[in-house]
Amino acid sequence: MRRLPVYLLLDTSGSMHGEAIEAVKNGVQLLLSTLRQDPYALETAYLSIISFDSSAKQLVPLTELAVFQAPDLQATGTTQLGEGLALLARKIEQEVAKTTMDTKGDWKPLIFIMTDGAPTDDWQKGLAQLKQVKTGMIVACAAGHNADTGILKQITEVVVELATTDSNAIRAFFKWVSASVSTGSQKVDAGQKEVTGLSDLPPPPPEVNVVL
Repeated sequence: MRRLPVYLLLDTSGSMHGEAIEAVKNGVQLLLSTLRQDPYALETAYLSIISFDSSAKQLVPLTELAVFQAPDLQATGTTQLGEGLALLARKIEQEVAKTTMDTKGDWKPLIFIMTDGAPTDDWQKGLAQLKQVKTGMIVACAAGHNADTGILKQITEVVVELATTDSNAIRAFFKWVSASVSTGSQKVDAGQKEVTGLSDLPPPPPEVNVVL
């Protein structure tokens, strides 16, 4: 079976402390419970969570939804986005099955990045590594006004912005991520093209503003 890999790259730096990190934890639970009710996603979507603060860590490797255990996220430290992008590139290289002469590999991974601040490391170095691997659509979310949408725009064309990092805004983002993964699962299940742009995704809710 060809899997649809889904990677969440989440900012767990100190500025996410409090309501924001709790909202992200709840958002991950919402994502899981929503996707587990979707037969297409349950069959094809595999999820991984990578966090970045003073260092980057893969908290959960690529795992099928039925047995996925949400990690306990803690907010601390700086914003090593570059290290996060580099680790993401390495994990995609290791975990996503490639197409060979004999077998079709996994679908290209869907990637959702969320950050509330500006990177404190050489993010361009990490981005260069990510560009070396095959990815599907990358969605970057700037949570609150301290996130740098200009940098995110250099990582991907698809950048969305939340006005705040309160629980309503973050919940709305994760609800939209769930709907986006469901759409991706249905498309690949029907043998259609993979999700490649914003037009392939469900429209974002009012709290999630597309950065043009």
